[in-house]
Amino acid sequence: MNHRLRLGLSCLALVLGMGALSASSLRAAAGGEVLVVPIDGVVDEGMAHLVARAVSQADADHAAALVLDVNTPGGLVASAFEIRDAMFDARVPTVAYVSQRAYSAGALITLSATKIVMAPGASIGAAEPIPNDPKHVAALRSEFGATAGRNHRDVVLAEAMVDKSVDAPAYKKPGAILSLTADEAKRAGIADAIEPTLQGALDAEKLNGTTVRHAEYTWGEELARFATSPEVSGILLSIGVLGLFIELQTLHGIAGAVGVGALGLFFGTHVYAGFSNPLIVGLAIVGVTLILFELHVLPGHGFAVILGTIALLAAVVFSFGLAFFFVAAQAISMAIVLSVITLFVASRIFPESAFMRRIVFSAEQGPDYVASGDYRALLGRIGLATSYLRPAGVATVDGKRVDVLTEGDFVPAGSPIRVSRVEGARIFVQPISALLPNAEEK
Repeated sequence: MNHRLRLGLSCLALVLGMGALSASSLRAAAGGEVLVVPIDGVVDEGMAHLVARAVSQADADHAAALVLDVNTPGGLVASAFEIRDAMFDARVPTVAYVSQRAYSAGALITLSATKIVMAPGASIGAAEPIPNDPKHVAALRSEFGATAGRNHRDVVLAEAMVDKSVDAPAYKKPGAILSLTADEAKRAGIADAIEPTLQGALDAEKLNGTTVRHAEYTWGEELARFATSPEVSGILLSIGVLGLFIELQTLHGIAGAVGVGALGLFFGTHVYAGFSNPLIVGLAIVGVTLILFELHVLPGHGFAVILGTIALLAAVVFSFGLAFFFVAAQAISMAIVLSVITLFVASRIFPESAFMRRIVFSAEQGPDYVASGDYRALLGRIGLATSYLRPAGVATVDGKRVDVLTEGDFVPAGSPIRVSRVEGARIFVQPISALLPNAEEK
């Protein structure tokens, strides 16, 4: 009997010990780390990278929760889809805390969390797509509805954030896009709680006492997000434009390389952030190539530089996306203002232009340009075009550099020419190719 009693007590102690161990493990899991991910500024590919990494890290560390700290006006819908999908894949509880606003793509990201807490005065919604044609509206409306339904929220209200034709009379007027305040969102069941701080949101979700760690962007993600801001984009565009202009002044290649490098950084970061694509980069390369072609290969006509400028401006606008046309306009305006100011100062400091010297006569004649009172002795002589003749330029005839005119032809530098007629101080020439029958006459 005593043996059986001792055996029973031992079994009971073992069961109680295992129960205590399990309870201790559950408490440890419940008190794990909370990973906070910043969703601030424009939603872009860099942000999507960060959220995907944070979800993987939270799952690997068995975090108590993954919390999105949301304050965004919106951004790229494609990036918002990536973030939503990553949130759906998370194996840990997810919470979204809207500190100020969650508009457009930010609203979809917020709805992807299992719990939503909003600060007093915060708002959510206003997600009409751009362009707002029926195809895009229907696609985004279904995404919002499906996301809300998955987390047991009002599907109609979520769709009304995208489609103005969806009726929600208690919260919006007919024909308007839905945007909810924190109080309205709480009353409608979109938000689960209203708390003034992030810590208050953690307390409301029973996450108090846990260690809070904030996810950080990698260097590449930070660079992409920094360089795609309107201010920095404007500066990069200004450096690009100024580099090309200084190249026009010097024709040494260094300034042109700096300008092309700045434009390359502008478009490269936009590609990395998800705003741009290789087709737009190709359009920019065509634009820069046409401009450099005008400067170095066939200057003076203007056609190539006009086409190149149009192509480059179009690439800049498209690199921001049509949804951010006004952001692109802001960056371009900043680039124009900075460029005009710098060009004005540079024109005062460096009035001479190597590019213009290749197109027109120099304002002052040096010792090599000796005027002669009688040029009739040059009639019929053969020489070389020293500069481009369009139609005016400089040629070398009988070892002398003289100002000449063509009969309207464009003659490249280095081409053989013949003096066809002389009228006072004006010397007219024709290319040798136009006088082949008499090319051997002198």
